Amino acid sequence: MSKEFIIEKLLRDNIFLATGCTEPVAVALCVAKAKEVLGVQPEKIELFISQNVIKNAMGVGIPGTGMIGLPIAISLGVVCGDSSKGLEVLSCSKEYLPIAKDWMDTHKIEIHHAKDVDKLYIECIAFAGNQSSKVIIAQTHQNFVYIQKNDDIILDTPILNVKQESVSNNILIDSKDIFDYATKTEISKLNWILEIVEVISQASEEGLSGDYGLQIGKILMSDEETSLRKRVIAKTCAASDARMGGATTAVYSNSGSGNQGITCTLPIYEFAKETNKSEDEIIRALMLSHLISIYIKQYIGRLSALCGLINASIGVSSGLVYLQGGNFDQVSYAIKNMINTTTGMICDGAKPSCSLKMSVALNSAFDSSTLAIRNIGVEPTDGISEKSLERSIQNIGKIGRYGMDSIDDLILEILTSKED
Repeated sequence: MSKEFIIEKLLRDNIFLATGCTEPVAVALCVAKAKEVLGVQPEKIELFISQNVIKNAMGVGIPGTGMIGLPIAISLGVVCGDSSKGLEVLSCSKEYLPIAKDWMDTHKIEIHHAKDVDKLYIECIAFAGNQSSKVIIAQTHQNFVYIQKNDDIILDTPILNVKQESVSNNILIDSKDIFDYATKTEISKLNWILEIVEVISQASEEGLSGDYGLQIGKILMSDEETSLRKRVIAKTCAASDARMGGATTAVYSNSGSGNQGITCTLPIYEFAKETNKSEDEIIRALMLSHLISIYIKQYIGRLSALCGLINASIGVSSGLVYLQGGNFDQVSYAIKNMINTTTGMICDGAKPSCSLKMSVALNSAFDSSTLAIRNIGVEPTDGISEKSLERSIQNIGKIGRYGMDSIDDLILEILTSKED
């Protein structure tokens, strides 16, 4: 298996369209599949979901509904969900919203916290009369691992319990391989990534024109003093405002997250456009940004108590270095600078204020790349960084995959016990 094949598989597995925040959408996808297996509209839905999915589904806008949370996403999955659409399963939301609201008000939905399961785990049991179906999604947002109708098991795929050591051993590429792929591969094999820019730019325009969430991008852009950095960050945050605020505009996700896809894309494109970079340079910088983010996320895990904007903004810092004429050593400085800057940012659920975290992470990406292009990087004695870039990346993975499990527990406890 060549390194090129591995890298291209990572791209295929981690970059795809999604409408809405991927956790509630994945729940709707699971519900839609359970409905299809059942063969009739369910009378009751029972869900067992992991705490990371609960955390990311509680406060985020559901596309086209003006509502937040799982009940409306579940109801839409029942009345109009089509599992063949993957993470665009809620593209039907506007048309079917009244029907979904009626179903939600007249049928029973039970949601339970599933413990001792994968961090991304969604189990849906649908009931109608004396019939039932069960569908489980685990590990990634579209990965069906179990399907059952009544007593007939249709699919049963083991869920691997991945250890950190095996994660390291199974990743057969490194950062230099990614840099070489992004900067040396025949450009005709990479130019598809411009499709991502077109789609995500539409989400940014929606955020700048509408009143979504905290309107972070829109307000930053309206400031009288807008530097290049500020304009780039404003346009990026605007796309997140729209997405987290319930806009129906689809975005390309990175590593299962639309915000990560937005982050890896727009800062690179907007910076390159304003600094008159060539199309080839834009393509290669975008590829580097997305791939570095995906690569680091392999160590952290699909869902974590670490905010996904950490790995995404590390990708951005790498792409910014490349656009300023930097080499691999300087990209390495940028990555280490970022690891020692943003690692502590927690994920306290998907919500409109994620755009504020995006602004913080992108400012760090600009700072880190500015230092790196001058050959300035954190010392190996600083924090979790080491002399080896790969070991530094593995260290952030250990923190995200295992070290913050107790923080995840505490975050969910806080989120579910807020005073009215």
